[in-house]
Amino acid sequence: MAAFPLDIARIYLEPAVEEHARGREILARFSQAERIPVASHWRIPELRGGDPGDYLAAKRKALVLGVKKGLTFRPNGRSADFIAPSSSNGCAMACAYCYVARRKGHANPISVFVNIEPILAATARHATRQGPKTVPNQVDPQSWVYDLGENGDLSVDAAISDNVRDLVSLFRSLPNAKGSFATKWVNPDLVGYDPQGRTRIRMSLMPPGLAKLLDVRTSPVAERIAAIPDLHRAGYEVHLNFSPVVLHEGWEAEWGALFEMLDDLLPAAVKDQLAAEIIMLTHNRDLHEINLAWHPKAEDLLWRPDIQEQKVSESGGVNLRYRTGWKGRWLQRFKDLLAARMPYCRVRYAF
Repeated sequence: MAAFPLDIARIYLEPAVEEHARGREILARFSQAERIPVASHWRIPELRGGDPGDYLAAKRKALVLGVKKGLTFRPNGRSADFIAPSSSNGCAMACAYCYVARRKGHANPISVFVNIEPILAATARHATRQGPKTVPNQVDPQSWVYDLGENGDLSVDAAISDNVRDLVSLFRSLPNAKGSFATKWVNPDLVGYDPQGRTRIRMSLMPPGLAKLLDVRTSPVAERIAAIPDLHRAGYEVHLNFSPVVLHEGWEAEWGALFEMLDDLLPAAVKDQLAAEIIMLTHNRDLHEINLAWHPKAEDLLWRPDIQEQKVSESGGVNLRYRTGWKGRWLQRFKDLLAARMPYCRVRYAF
């Protein structure tokens, strides 16, 4: 198994963290770490001013503890019906294409929110207000689905605190709702959480050669695939997240080999409930500049102005995505390839 991606040496913590039981639990778990008080988990100049050439240091060595302020729910309609208030943000891993806003600094290490009780209570109230799901949609035919890890990876978070265990436990008690999160990390502890079919794990996959270059500090693809049957037997609904699809010469052969690997290794019980998301690469100009300082080889694949076009996001960021017209054709070729190799795998969402 891949080495655990954290070796916490410094914990930045807001003043109220130690007032919460979860905060005290985490501090005790990492008792050897230096504690650095901060006014806000968003504003930590020491992290923001980090050396871009040592991009990974903050992700490996730093942990931020804060108190979640806003408890809003956003409609989604793609991977989930709603985006739930997050129990964390940031990530210990360093995928070269990651879209998560780097608001704490160039590397955005994990921030864990210690006030899990109001997050759980707000989620339960929101699900209760929805009532039964009477109209099936691409997200799920029967349950309202809540994305729990929009800005991080909950499999790693589960090694820091019991927040993820608490979330899985909550959805066992909500007959009309499911939790959902995507992951690139294999955490064997998750099989003991007893989800009873009420939490969906979306295992993120790409061809192993690409992942070795782009999915920095994640579990190898073979380990992720091997974990899928275990997670399903443990009671999770397991879907696949083919993301991002990075186009380059030879991409069809690489993805075809991955589909064959999945078809050979997944048991019938997994195949019977399998669905997938397909997300074509969108890259970011600012992230491109950061990557050039620490991982320029990744940019040979991610920054392709010859087949990409610029689009300004709602927040004003400059993104590159595959050119209109061509993107649709390439996406259809991907879906056709998947259908030929894994006809039982329903495409739930593609973009």
